Amino acid sequence: MKRKPIAAISGLGFSELSRKPVGTTRELAAAAVEAAIADAGLEKADIDGLLINRSPVADAEELPLRLQNDLQLRGLGLLAAIDSEGSSAVQMIQYAAMAIKQGLATSVACVFSDTPVKAKGGGDTFAIAMPLTGIEGWEREQGFLGAAAAYALAAQRHMALYGTTSEDFGAYAISCRAWAARNPQAFLKKPLTMDEYLASPMVVSPFRVLDCAFPVNGAIAVIVTSAERAADRRQPPVYVHGMGQGHRGRSGLADDEPEVNTGAPQAAQRAYRSAGVTARDVTACQIYDAFSYVGILALEEYGLCKRGEGAAFVAAGHTAPGGALPVNTGGGHLSGFYLQGVTPISEGVIQVRGAGGERQVPRNDLVLVTGSGGCLDYHACLLLSPHTSLS
Repeated sequence: MKRKPIAAISGLGFSELSRKPVGTTRELAAAAVEAAIADAGLEKADIDGLLINRSPVADAEELPLRLQNDLQLRGLGLLAAIDSEGSSAVQMIQYAAMAIKQGLATSVACVFSDTPVKAKGGGDTFAIAMPLTGIEGWEREQGFLGAAAAYALAAQRHMALYGTTSEDFGAYAISCRAWAARNPQAFLKKPLTMDEYLASPMVVSPFRVLDCAFPVNGAIAVIVTSAERAADRRQPPVYVHGMGQGHRGRSGLADDEPEVNTGAPQAAQRAYRSAGVTARDVTACQIYDAFSYVGILALEEYGLCKRGEGAAFVAAGHTAPGGALPVNTGGGHLSGFYLQGVTPISEGVIQVRGAGGERQVPRNDLVLVTGSGGCLDYHACLLLSPHTSLS
């Protein structure tokens, strides 16, 4: 039986992306939504749903529901702010699809906007405590600040269990940089060697600077519609065939290892099942990879290689240009730009449209897009395709 698409993405819009101040979070969000509406060949009057996602470290007033008024959107049937940390952007598309199916809206704008890069860079913005122990305030009192520290512990566990090395993380960063060199929007395009990677400053072992995301100021929006409505729009439809979420939780017990066993497999299984496919059918991936380790782990957790073999898979060149499974073809968070969950979403849309230019993958039949938040706590994914049927 042929499965119909769940929904479609018909518009993609960017604000200016910069490492310098280029506007408020709210102004950039409005610019991205307007660009997405124009990209879809729609008018503001056609938009009857608006979903908003801000960074978990941003104040709520930076991107309020009053964005509706800024955009002069009237009579919305759907309006909400989505907050599930790094998985939120993917979840916006999922909730938009469900709302459309239930008749709450017909064309939903989904937008993420952030301005984390201040005068001193983005480091201070993300120097927050991540609660891992369950003991309120412990992490901050111990100086355990920043996502890098939390993710470094997770990476150390993978290294201990499977023999993953610093060079393996370097191979992942080099693969991302090779893709970024082909992306006009990427911020870090200079070719990267292993020696250069190993010589980069250490942030917190095992992470070097080049293992960490490159944050920018900016916003990205998409327009979600039904598959039928997307068929006659300005851009080629990007059909959503599968979607899933997985939130495993932390028990705090000795045998619980959320660093290497996350909710991603649950998200993957639901998405593959809803699309009627398996991991073997995926032809390209756009992964939320705020750190190199996250990209390697995602390959394992989403069933694209065996447990403990993600590092070797990357080191063998399979994810790089010319490899068997292109991963983060815009450079990802490490070399492209870090705008949280909309970075992989935007590249997924570009690839499915066949608009990747020099970085266009040879097969865009089924593109996996992932989002994750917390310290590997919250997971959501999409399966995108240019085809109305996957069978």
